[in-house]
Amino acid sequence: MSEDDLDPTVALPAEEVERETRMTPSEAIAKMKIRLPERGNRKLRQVVERVNRDDQLKAWWHVSNVNAVARMKINDHSWVHIQIVTNIALKLLRALDKHGVQPSMVTDYGLEMDDAEVVVALESLLHDIGMSVHRVGHEDFSLFLAAPKLRELLTGIYEEPDLTVVVSEVLQGIISHRSDGQPFTVEAGILRVADALDMEQGRSRIPFEKGHVGIHSLSAAAIDDVSIIDGEKKPIRISITMNNSSGVYQVDGLLKAKLRGSGLERYIEVVAHIDTEAEKSLVPLYELDV
Repeated sequence: MSEDDLDPTVALPAEEVERETRMTPSEAIAKMKIRLPERGNRKLRQVVERVNRDDQLKAWWHVSNVNAVARMKINDHSWVHIQIVTNIALKLLRALDKHGVQPSMVTDYGLEMDDAEVVVALESLLHDIGMSVHRVGHEDFSLFLAAPKLRELLTGIYEEPDLTVVVSEVLQGIISHRSDGQPFTVEAGILRVADALDMEQGRSRIPFEKGHVGIHSLSAAAIDDVSIIDGEKKPIRISITMNNSSGVYQVDGLLKAKLRGSGLERYIEVVAHIDTEAEKSLVPLYELDV
């Protein structure tokens, strides 16, 4: 199996995600290992090796998930979410490059595709570490924590002035993934979209499985599959398979909001499919609680 055949995006069951939040920090981080398709990118390989040895970064991921799942009862923000988003982001970057859309690291700085991959990977790996502080304003907290960590992870891989360029571009991507973010670069737009695409197989269905019935939990449970393929009208198509029409909310309400303003609108088309004959009844009876 080649590295391009690897699929490190398999969702953990909701009960497993919740169980991780009850582990000791040492137990939780011992399970964490990021896998990415490096495609011979030596710089990216070095970054991943350093990330997998970094207990502080892993601890931030653990605290972020404790805050999200155990305390706030919202969707998974664990290292699994981080790995899925990073893999989706790299896939989007490479798909865009295949269709002649060059990343900003190349067009603005004359650097290489390998450097753009490093930026996309790091912004994805660090974008939610601020959740370890608080949900509100977590993008700002992520910047505060990420700035020194990035220099630590990149020392010896980049020298000045390229080091500062890479750090700045990663930070720009992190802050731009917020709901009102304004990405300046292809790489930042990619993170914004990739973050919203972690929805496959009910990835954000934890509240639903815990009995919290609402449009957020219902629509999350309705998503079966997300595929990134060549488009027909635009270079890339995001194809979403739903088992219930409530999944339209995930697509039209959440994904559209992240895609709009990402700078990638002209390159990405989104198509959602549902087999109405096989539509699942997620809630047999719903009583309004007022």
